[in-house]
Amino acid sequence: MKKEYFRYINTLFVVIPMTLIMAFVGLMRNYGFGEDWIIKFLKAWSVMLPVAYFAAFVIIPNARKLAEKITGKS
Repeated sequence: MKKEYFRYINTLFVVIPMTLIMAFVGLMRNYGFGEDWIIKFLKAWSVMLPVAYFAAFVIIPNARKLAEKITGKS
């Protein structure tokens, strides 16, 4: 695999489990295990995944710059 795609795949592998956990916890907190909890979970996750994926590309570079500024690394 080309190195140019590494950033996109790496971000995806971080975002998928995080959004799965967040969707599950949010659903259980708000609704519990009702009859249709799987459908609600999939609906919530299907919205969370693309939003979090694209947000990560905005947040990660800014977070890296801020961390380098705070720690003095350049």
